[in-house]
Amino acid sequence: MICIKNRIRLVRIGEEPQRIRNIEYPGCLAIARRNNFACVADASMYSLLDVENQQKISLFPISSLDENAAGGQVEDISSKYEGSRPTSGIGDPRGHGRSTSLGTFVSGLGRRSPQSRSQERSGTLTPEPQLRASYPLRPQDRPRSGSAAGDLNRRPSVSDKPLPTPPPDGPPSQQASQPVQAVPNTKMIPQICSPTPNEFLLITGTSPEEPGVGLFVNLDGDVVRGTLQFGCYPTSIVADGGRESRHAPSTATAPSDEGYVLATTLQRRGDGDQEVIEIQRWDTDEDNGVEHLDIPFPYEEDSAEVTETAAGHAKLRSILSDTSAAFPEVGTTLRMVRFDLRSEDPTTRSLKVKEEEDERNKEEEAFASRLGSQASRIVLWSGSSIWWLVGNPLVNRLDGAIEASIASTPDDKIQVHRGEILRIVDSIRDSEASTETDFLSFKYIRQKTGLILFADTLGRAPASSGITDGELRALENLVVESGLDPRVLLSIIPLLAPEVVQGPQGIWVHAGLIDTVEQFRQLLSIGQNSTPAQGPFRFVEWINLVKRYLMAWRQRKGFGSIADEIEVFQTVDAALLHLLLQQDNQRPSRSGIPSASRAELYALVDSGVDCFERAIILLEQYHRLYVLSRLYQNRKMAGKVLETWRRIIEGEADAGNELRDGENEVRKYLAKIRDTAIIHEYGTWLARRNPDLGVQVFADDSSRVKFVPQDVVQLLKEQAPEAVKVYLEHLVFGKKKSQYANDLITYYLDSVLNVLESSGEARSILAQSYETYRALQAPKPTYRQFIMDNAIPTAWWQDRLRLLELLGGSHGSDLTYDLGKILERLESYQEYMVPESIILDGRQGRHQQALRLLTHGLADYHTAINYCLMGGASMFHPISGSLEPSEASTREDQAVLFGYLLTEFLKIEDSHNRLERTSELLERFGSWYDVKHVLAMIPESWSVEIVSGFLSSAFRRLVHDKNEAMVVKALSGAENLQVAAALIEKCRVIGPQIDEA
Repeated sequence: MICIKNRIRLVRIGEEPQRIRNIEYPGCLAIARRNNFACVADASMYSLLDVENQQKISLFPISSLDENAAGGQVEDISSKYEGSRPTSGIGDPRGHGRSTSLGTFVSGLGRRSPQSRSQERSGTLTPEPQLRASYPLRPQDRPRSGSAAGDLNRRPSVSDKPLPTPPPDGPPSQQASQPVQAVPNTKMIPQICSPTPNEFLLITGTSPEEPGVGLFVNLDGDVVRGTLQFGCYPTSIVADGGRESRHAPSTATAPSDEGYVLATTLQRRGDGDQEVIEIQRWDTDEDNGVEHLDIPFPYEEDSAEVTETAAGHAKLRSILSDTSAAFPEVGTTLRMVRFDLRSEDPTTRSLKVKEEEDERNKEEEAFASRLGSQASRIVLWSGSSIWWLVGNPLVNRLDGAIEASIASTPDDKIQVHRGEILRIVDSIRDSEASTETDFLSFKYIRQKTGLILFADTLGRAPASSGITDGELRALENLVVESGLDPRVLLSIIPLLAPEVVQGPQGIWVHAGLIDTVEQFRQLLSIGQNSTPAQGPFRFVEWINLVKRYLMAWRQRKGFGSIADEIEVFQTVDAALLHLLLQQDNQRPSRSGIPSASRAELYALVDSGVDCFERAIILLEQYHRLYVLSRLYQNRKMAGKVLETWRRIIEGEADAGNELRDGENEVRKYLAKIRDTAIIHEYGTWLARRNPDLGVQVFADDSSRVKFVPQDVVQLLKEQAPEAVKVYLEHLVFGKKKSQYANDLITYYLDSVLNVLESSGEARSILAQSYETYRALQAPKPTYRQFIMDNAIPTAWWQDRLRLLELLGGSHGSDLTYDLGKILERLESYQEYMVPESIILDGRQGRHQQALRLLTHGLADYHTAINYCLMGGASMFHPISGSLEPSEASTREDQAVLFGYLLTEFLKIEDSHNRLERTSELLERFGSWYDVKHVLAMIPESWSVEIVSGFLSSAFRRLVHDKNEAMVVKALSGAENLQVAAALIEKCRVIGPQIDEA
């Protein structure tokens, strides 16, 4: 579209220009086209043209004081100009209607109240940005003032200034014949630009010195969005950037998603007027402030002196060709550099490491040289000078804003304006990178803001920080999702800095982060904490913050995109372990219930850690031996597990006191492993400490390793002699392995005889026990029951009781042992080992000798009677009950034994006891005696009354036997008759039989 004197000419550009049509629009001063629609302006009015239908919609005047200009009218603009034909506000069916409210809106622009001006960008207030999971903002943005001039000196309100002088009056006839004209204002040149394919930005005002207002109009002629305000009426405007920007540079650097309006205006200052470029956002309702860029005075051609002749004539224009400007500082900031967390002399590095580092630096330099290229199509000229206007790269603006939000206090501390940092984070929250530079810029800004906010949080006290739980969660997401190497963040925390693992290749970070890391490392180490060694971990809130951050990083194990994965996760695991140990140390478990931190500590070591060697050191430092054993269990290091438990059981300090019933835990663990050498070592150790538990290691049938008893006995004899007896008892009594009876009996004999030989007190105790028992009056318990009820708590006494049970057959009569060897050893101690002698005599068939010892040596008459009933099988009946039928003796054998017993009873020295025991024996067991034999044995001096019971029972037995014999004889006769009668009947049936000779 070409603007000529009286019309606009539409021309198609091809091999040759070709005129399409003329549009009658005289005096066109500004024009912007979008497809079939164009926004045009003459000296007084903005209009919207339908190029295809050749219709015009009058919008509003350039000067808001021009009350005579009526907007909202639709006119036909055919190729032959026939004057304007006003139509209704509804508009032609083919044209575009305008709301009648437009004129009212425009007429009110020059008389806005202060309240309306303060809310001109948006009808709603924009809430304060909050920290979220994603991010950003622009650094040099300053809060936009409620007025157009921002931080400039405020001008008087338009409504406070007198209106321009009206045009001079003419003759009434002239006035009636002339159309209504706007107040002439040749200095206010119409300004139009199109920020989007569907919108135009138009500027209106009252005068060139007063603030200008920018209105957005869509293709229907309706005012949309909010308004823009300028310090004074612009001399030129241009739109740049935005997702729907009209122009897109042809270079690889894509335009920014941020939309800006640039306008040249004149700013009043104390030292004179200054032309400036006002820069503000058009694509957001938030008040992001107005930036001002001074325009230098132009130079006269062929002169080095500055001239002001062209002042007020600076102009902006967006052209078709573009240029690209390099910003080396972008590459310098974003390139990766080696960051050594510990002081290290570079000369000590190996040649290979140096070569790799040099090669990496060259690659980073080459990569950085490709960054920071910024394209632009906006030019500025003033006088004979011309400049390109290139937008400051995103990373430069945001990095500058971050640095501006950090200040040093007089006491050398750091003050962070969290609100500014949060706004920067929020400004890039929904931003999507369209270029490699943008991607790295967003990543760098997120890492830097996350690092600063994290460090600032740890440097504060929770009670006074004013940080909510939601903000803490968002901060965790920010530092994790930013991809910042956790080793960098942990290096600023004094407690966890020693856990950072740095490989020979070092840690590579964005160069712009290094100064910030060093700054906050110093802050947290010596600056703002009264206890530097503990630092921020005086507060449980900050412990939980760092703990959740480290746990989030642990979940990323196995991600292929993580550089230096081995060193990173060694650091993360070590730091998390150290932190949990510190927290559990501060909050120990109570009442046997593990604390939450202890449960997390167990979960960590049970799942395995990459920093195994460092974990051992930490657990040893904190004296957490039980946790150390769990770490070894995770690695299947059975020997180390048992070694650690042994240290705890033997009394070494374990701060957690977590190993309960340690010896039993050792036993159960030994049953689960297969390493024979380890089982031998710790099984015998346990057998020395606790023989009962120790032998279970070798005797447990559920154990994975099975042992040969002979080998175990030999091993225990060498390594744990005290446990041999227990193991043999298990074999003999538990598993019924009688082949080990001799070994067990030998062990018991050794134990008892060694004590008797060396201790007169022991001999005296045995002798006294016999005397005491003999002195007891009937009825009294058996000697066995007596010694068990009056057992003394010594090992040899208990061994003697088990020996008596073993010799006496309490665990079965099928138990065999070497009688000769035992008798040989007891020969010298028969007076002290009376029960043992009785049992051995019975085993040899020397029943008369055994009954003599029972009657006269022990005076255990009840046991003597039992001995006769059991046929001399044992002094003790089996523990489990009566004898088996096969073990019972015959009546004849019993009668012989009772005969021996009667003989011994008649020899009892105490006459009263002799009479009582003999009469009782004869009365209870008279059936085993022959009356004639008994009468021959008893002394003639005894009266019949003494044995009357025996005689009465004997006579009853004789009468019973006689009567029984008679009954049997009669029954036998009857039976004989029955058989004879049956024979006769049988013969009758068969009949006679004749045998011929």
